[in-house]
Amino acid sequence: MRLGLALGYWGRGPDPRHLELVRQAEELGYHSVWTAESWGSDAFTALTWIAAHTSHIRLGTAVAQMAARTPTATAMHALTLDHLSGGRLLLGLGLSGPQVVEGWYGRPFPASPLTLTREYVDVVRQVLRRKAPVRLDGRYHTHPYAGLDGTGMGKPLKPITHPLRADLPVLLGAEGPKNVAQTARIADGWLPLYWSPTRAPVYEAALAEAPPGFLVAPMAQARVCDDVAEGLLPVKAMLGFYIGGMGHARRNFHAELMGRMGYAEDAARVQALFAEGRRQEAVHAVPDAFADEISLVGPRRRIAERLELWRSGPVTDLLVTAPDPTTLRVLAELT
Repeated sequence: MRLGLALGYWGRGPDPRHLELVRQAEELGYHSVWTAESWGSDAFTALTWIAAHTSHIRLGTAVAQMAARTPTATAMHALTLDHLSGGRLLLGLGLSGPQVVEGWYGRPFPASPLTLTREYVDVVRQVLRRKAPVRLDGRYHTHPYAGLDGTGMGKPLKPITHPLRADLPVLLGAEGPKNVAQTARIADGWLPLYWSPTRAPVYEAALAEAPPGFLVAPMAQARVCDDVAEGLLPVKAMLGFYIGGMGHARRNFHAELMGRMGYAEDAARVQALFAEGRRQEAVHAVPDAFADEISLVGPRRRIAERLELWRSGPVTDLLVTAPDPTTLRVLAELT
């Protein structure tokens, strides 16, 4: 099981500690570093900056949002950064949810998310393989464009720049069982949002068609500390925001996933409190048990014991959000 450092996206501004954390992770033997995007900083620019200040650590997007760019634009970002970094990019993609897609990107959320994802990945792979001009007559993506409002002059094209790697890895952030199963069929890896090592059998059927070498790369907050309850507070704060604020009351994929993991009533309470503006109460309403099973928090000995659970399942890459150099080092020593 390899280690990755997950930086996420910026808050109010760039975190001045991030670059030093990445350099330390690279020195400690971490395999990868990952950036993200929501409705602020983008995933690719920060990753390019990191690429310029490192030499061999892999560079992942977890995730670049599909609604933010056409698939050909995403493929251009990927092939450009892959060249500049010497073949270090791991392209993680995600659909996001209706609140972000429609509220931020001003686009309709697809009636068939699986179809849109499948078409998107198809176009990205066509660009990266560069065997022929891109062609697709899809429900959501057509190349060349064939809509009635078009000119009819669109020409099938393939990239001018030759991609460095035709097999650049494409990973997908997927939460629902059908989405995970499709990910195993069409992608090179899966980026689970909440992964519990004690519930790995839940995903066995969905991952049944995964090919050899398929990556399973969940994220987990990690912190070496003496007080477990205190160490779990940042995990609960993240969960409170995602479950309460990162989705509409009628459709929140994060809350739905929490429900499938056995915490449906708790998820509903967190959502209700967050909607009422009682955010601190929403955070405290996140069960410690749920926060604990998807993270690595506590003294070194406890983290060592829990890491054995993560190793025993299908996880190939553990992407940790680690706030300090001590936690980075301890995890490196234990793995």
